[in-house]
Amino acid sequence: MNQALLLVDIQNDYFPGGAMELVGSIEAGIQAGKLLQIFRTKHQPIIHIQHVTTRQGVNIFLPNTKGVLIHESVSPLQGETVFQKHYPNSFRETPLLEHLRQHQITQLVIAGMMTHMCIDTTTRAAADLGFQCMLAHDACATISLSFGNITVPAEHVHTAFLAALNGIFAKVLSVKEISAAL
Repeated sequence: MNQALLLVDIQNDYFPGGAMELVGSIEAGIQAGKLLQIFRTKHQPIIHIQHVTTRQGVNIFLPNTKGVLIHESVSPLQGETVFQKHYPNSFRETPLLEHLRQHQITQLVIAGMMTHMCIDTTTRAAADLGFQCMLAHDACATISLSFGNITVPAEHVHTAFLAALNGIFAKVLSVKEISAAL
């Protein structure tokens, strides 16, 4: 089984001082960095996904800003694959699927941001496309959400989305558990 690490949207705008700081972004970045080091040591494929905004009126991931850059906790090395996307789904209008098939990748280890948006969408798409997915729950982060008069704390948003993904779309594990399985 050929594995690849898929790091989704771990970008400066999600960290302190960025346009949309996520709850737990620093901790998630550190954990994603641990996975990155393991894949580098084992010389396994690594794919960085970078969201670049193309929609008018959006103030996050703007081209040519510090916020759009991949965070230093997981900075790509020369030769590591980086794909840019413009939608939550990392497969939509990107070369990701073709790249994975070309390299005969069948399993993805996924980490990144935001749990309820790009991680959820990308993980579901990957599973629908036939990939086996392991999702590192402690290498992901999100924000609180509101609907009507109810605000759902980020911790609950994170947990609810992970619970929905676990078992059907991915094995949701800690970085430590994934590391032991690699």
